[in-house]
Amino acid sequence: MKLNLNLKKKIQRFCLILICLVVLIFQSGVPNLKALNMDDYQGEMVIEELRLKVPGDVKEAWLNAEKEIWEPWLSSQDGFLGRQLFWDKEKEEALILVNWKNKKLWKSIPMSEVNVVQQKFEDNVKAALNVGENPFKLIYEGELDKQR
Repeated sequence: MKLNLNLKKKIQRFCLILICLVVLIFQSGVPNLKALNMDDYQGEMVIEELRLKVPGDVKEAWLNAEKEIWEPWLSSQDGFLGRQLFWDKEKEEALILVNWKNKKLWKSIPMSEVNVVQQKFEDNVKAALNVGENPFKLIYEGELDKQR
């Protein structure tokens, strides 16, 4: 009788452990466990957002310099997907949205290289307008994540 009782307890413990293992194995399908961690988020598309002060009387010089300087350089960058230029007539502000394949590719571009292109842009604008300094002041720079 005692042997039979011990065997029954061992079978119950084994079944309990087996049930726990089965539950743990199937928990891997829970959506929270499949959520992206922040390191993996580098793989998602990101949009660079820039706002500039662009007075109406020099808007064409801005557009020409964007087309002649930034557009070819951006097109040659790994991860560049395209961009959109907007201009607000009332505020005399430009909005530039640059689409990147992911943040890692965008941020891997050396700032020294970006600064060289920015200097070319400013030199182009100053020459076109015959002025001593760049009339387009940066108001804001940031990034936007695409929502699903």
